[in-house]
Amino acid sequence: MTKPSRDDDEALRRAAWRIRRRAVDMVAIEGFGYLGQALSAAELAAALYLTALRPGHDRLVVSPGHYSIVHFAAGVEVGLVDPAELATYGRDGSRLEAIGTEQTPGLTATCGSLGQGLSVAAGLALAQQLAGSDRHVYVLMSDGEMEEGQVWEAALFSAHHGLGNLTVVLDRNNSQVDGPTESITTLSPIADKWRSFGWEVGEADGHDVAAVRDGLTRLRGTPRPGVLIGSTWTLSGLDSVLPDEADGHFLKLGPDTVEQARKVCDDGEANAARVPARMW
Repeated sequence: MTKPSRDDDEALRRAAWRIRRRAVDMVAIEGFGYLGQALSAAELAAALYLTALRPGHDRLVVSPGHYSIVHFAAGVEVGLVDPAELATYGRDGSRLEAIGTEQTPGLTATCGSLGQGLSVAAGLALAQQLAGSDRHVYVLMSDGEMEEGQVWEAALFSAHHGLGNLTVVLDRNNSQVDGPTESITTLSPIADKWRSFGWEVGEADGHDVAAVRDGLTRLRGTPRPGVLIGSTWTLSGLDSVLPDEADGHFLKLGPDTVEQARKVCDDGEANAARVPARMW
């Protein structure tokens, strides 16, 4: 597929709505699943996959395995995932399992237990650096993973080795299985923590495709590893059909809600020339 030009924000917004729509379709197969992750990360993924990542060249790691739904939905945009295969999501024998595995198409690595992805990505980045390769390593992470000590060991390692070819895209949606992230372990100020570990840090409204795109561009040009912290919301885009008290980590959708959600996504794509009034 042809990537949009780097300044085509409307095309990126359309892609984000398609990511949401595909995620709704996948969750609808069983009536429940990790939809909130796709809603929060839709714009982050659209900008990453369509403007920063060079499919087949750069390395891509999805650290939280349950974010595979985001990868499947976004991977279609750049030919990493066959759209026909989405209908098999979560089914026995499918490569598109609800939690990513070694069979997941289009990824260098996917991790089930949280907090492991950055270690894998750091190793990949160091290998590329030693080989003199221009390949960049991108890793999608969730904010709940910041509670894992292994993340900070990998952050120290990456800064020590000057892995400027490593970029973390952090979905800061303040949601994890036990409740709001900040109610489980105080993470703020996240940006200051990463800076203190020697990283280049960018912060953005994670539902503003232009801000995400520009942040990724800036981080790629630095000699230090970089992290883009995108502030997001797990009901983003579908708040009109999902109740405010909905568990954004794992959502259940009845048939009527599925059809309403599909219509909202289709309307969103059709009207992507304007930014939705309430994204988070």
